Amino acid sequence: MTAKHSRPGAPSQRMLRVAEEIRHALSAVFAREEFRDPELHGVHVTVTEVRASPDLKHMTAFVSALGRDLTDAQLAALKRVSPFLRREVAHAVRLKFAPDLHFQPDTALNYAMHINEVLHRPEVQRDLSPKAEGEE
Repeated sequence: MTAKHSRPGAPSQRMLRVAEEIRHALSAVFAREEFRDPELHGVHVTVTEVRASPDLKHMTAFVSALGRDLTDAQLAALKRVSPFLRREVAHAVRLKFAPDLHFQPDTALNYAMHINEVLHRPEVQRDLSPKAEGEE
């Protein structure tokens, strides 16, 4: 599928590829724990997804702390260290411009756990189970 025929608003292949490279670069920086913000000391930040703006100048990284939500203080700390992270990403991924990094909590795991809980409720199980012969 070419860019001319893709869905409006859908990310291009280049956006997806660059976002994935940025995710890998950020993950490597977080694994090295080189930043010195006390709020992030000992926190294992996981980058689950990165979304790129069409011009590749802004990247939104969805983050969690090993399956837990980051606190507001930890998200604020990520914002404080974003200039350092931006420099590290710029060294790792060659782009015309170093992208601005924005951090959002990843809520996908919480949402999946909620859906799983709903699916296991007795009233939902009753509706999902195949009806026995003769019932209807």
